[in-house]
Amino acid sequence: MTGLKEDFHSLHLDGLTRRFGGQTALNGLDLTIERGEFIALLGPSGCGKSTALNCVAGLLPLTAGRIMLDDQQVDQLPPEKRGFGMVFQNYALFPHLSVQKNIAFGLQMRKVPRAEIKRRVAEAIDLVQLGPHAKKLPGQMSGGQQQRVAIARAVVLRPPLVLMDEPLSNLDAKLRLEMRTEIRRLHQSLGLTTIYVTHDQEEALSLADRLVVLRGGEVQQVGTPQELHETPTNAHVADFMGYRNLFDGVVERVDGEHATVGLLGTTADGAAAGALATRDRVRVGIRPEDLVIGAPGATDALTLDATVDVVEYQGREFAVEAHLATGEAVHVRTSERPTEGSTIRLTAEAHRILVFPSAAEPDDSGAAGASAPLETAGSPA
Repeated sequence: MTGLKEDFHSLHLDGLTRRFGGQTALNGLDLTIERGEFIALLGPSGCGKSTALNCVAGLLPLTAGRIMLDDQQVDQLPPEKRGFGMVFQNYALFPHLSVQKNIAFGLQMRKVPRAEIKRRVAEAIDLVQLGPHAKKLPGQMSGGQQQRVAIARAVVLRPPLVLMDEPLSNLDAKLRLEMRTEIRRLHQSLGLTTIYVTHDQEEALSLADRLVVLRGGEVQQVGTPQELHETPTNAHVADFMGYRNLFDGVVERVDGEHATVGLLGTTADGAAAGALATRDRVRVGIRPEDLVIGAPGATDALTLDATVDVVEYQGREFAVEAHLATGEAVHVRTSERPTEGSTIRLTAEAHRILVFPSAAEPDDSGAAGASAPLETAGSPA
């Protein structure tokens, strides 16, 4: 048995740091996770999110910092003593064992009584709706079914914490949507506490209670999906939250929380997302859906003329890529299909434009270069 309590109040990550040689893959992650929360670690490849998960799991030792489960320090314990459930990207199932035996394996290692194992395995199989497949081998099942087995194997241990490392990345689009719903259902129905790693912002927004956006091993922002979607703190977070149009500009005037910026040969009014001063270099963010084709706009709206390059039909709307006279690409979402090669007039209302300070960009190369060992760190023994 692990000795760790299932009934805990919070998990504290205190200054989690991991270095590989001279490269820092994770730098001083501070986070408190309350029991029952669903936390998503979000960011591009090499940002430090899998490093953080593997440090919490015990698959990588910390260079600095500590992990506290309430008042118990657990970062010195080996993975099997922490008792956390783990769901891997590659499922990590035993190919020669049936669904039942894969799910039972961890319970057997903990010397749970046979009758209790049988009961808990049956409950777990029922939870993930795999009753007809209980005696099958993993190779006889689809990717989505194998992922359900991996989830059942993790939750059958009744762990204080479930760690999921991009569990849906190997599935097709339809299965990803189905499994996303399934994971959230299981999290809620079982009262799990979950840390979930993903590079997919839509996945993170739909699943998590709070998101932690990382880049270059550094935390960029922590908040609810709504907070990050509506008020990203910098241009990097905005990019991840769907602000595909990011342009360089220079502040001409600041009035409280509003700024006037010179950019793209014109000026734009927008909401200041940070401390700004006249002549500051900034990044101006606009969502594709906030650029409207053909509408006149208010007097303070940004107006741009663009030439349509590519139009993609995406169900109820079209994704349009165009270019401005200055050469920059611009992305638009619209219900009306424009013609390739045509010139369109775009407007964006001032309250839909965010102005971010131009900070030095974190370097992802250190974390990315350090990510190679994580493939083996996250593999089954």
